[in-house]
Amino acid sequence: MKSYENPYTLTFGIKPDQYISRVQQTEEIIGTLQSENPSVRVYLISGVRGSGKTVLMTNVSDELKKKKEWIVIHLNPTRDLLHSAVEKLNAQKAIAPFKLKASVDFSLLGIGVSVEGAEKISDEELALEKLLEYAKKINKRVLFTIDEVTNTTYVKQFTSSFQTLMRENYPVFLLMTGLYENIKKIQDEDELTFLYRAPRIELTPLNIGGMTESYKNTLGISEREARELAKETNGYSYAFQVLGYLSWQKKEGYDIDVKAQYRQYLEEYSYEKIWQELSAIEKDILIGMTQIKSKKVKDIREVLNSKSNDFSVYRTRLIRKGVVYSPSYGELDFTLPLFDKFVLDQA
Repeated sequence: MKSYENPYTLTFGIKPDQYISRVQQTEEIIGTLQSENPSVRVYLISGVRGSGKTVLMTNVSDELKKKKEWIVIHLNPTRDLLHSAVEKLNAQKAIAPFKLKASVDFSLLGIGVSVEGAEKISDEELALEKLLEYAKKINKRVLFTIDEVTNTTYVKQFTSSFQTLMRENYPVFLLMTGLYENIKKIQDEDELTFLYRAPRIELTPLNIGGMTESYKNTLGISEREARELAKETNGYSYAFQVLGYLSWQKKEGYDIDVKAQYRQYLEEYSYEKIWQELSAIEKDILIGMTQIKSKKVKDIREVLNSKSNDFSVYRTRLIRKGVVYSPSYGELDFTLPLFDKFVLDQA
């Protein structure tokens, strides 16, 4: 009988039942934010699509939610972030006593009913300040999280206001995730260069040992079989989920070709999008990598007839985007499993 309770997921943006916790990064963020006088108020999490950025952010949020001194507000980057921040903070149970005597007219902001007995305020940034004043008074800290940020007007407006709130010493903290290039575009904005001082956590491949244990215990297979599966993922978080999901389905009696569907899911749900987001020169470099047997940079440059300085710029970009890595000095290889085969099909 099929259980239908697959602990792995094919869906982006949610926390699956089975995942490899990034303990070191989680503890670093939580430990810093919880210190009496935090030296850091903003953390940026970057990584290739499907690397586990959302899961790390969710882990941090879930842990802080358990602590009475924290209020965690999740914001949608496609919405008006300032408006949402005021609306969601105002709806918090801990803020309820303040709402009864607040001097903020939320009806003017299009947020809710007006508050009686006080001077009215229609500016959203000022409304947020009033709410944060009360949060500070009752010893609450407020963490705002934004998943998969892009350089939109809403993101720029909110981040600029956040800088002001931080400078005024309100108890505010910010955790943002995004692709390397999207975060860099935000940092490059003239009024937002303070984000360059924020620690950036770039997600690296998952630990093979951790994946092996998960596969062994969850799928009920031998350690040797589990390690073979883990190695096939190259430590890519989404690949870990896909291979786990398909292996679970196979174990439950579904008639599926795991290897064929594994490649299909990676390409259709991840690699096609990653490819679309690369520049023409970056694509040429990746195609050039598939045309040589060695991993040596000098051989790749020869195939592309590329000058050293020009090549280095794009090689660095591809490494930061999490698509390739340098296994040793003067070498370059693909980071993602089966991505070389996908690239070859694009040539």
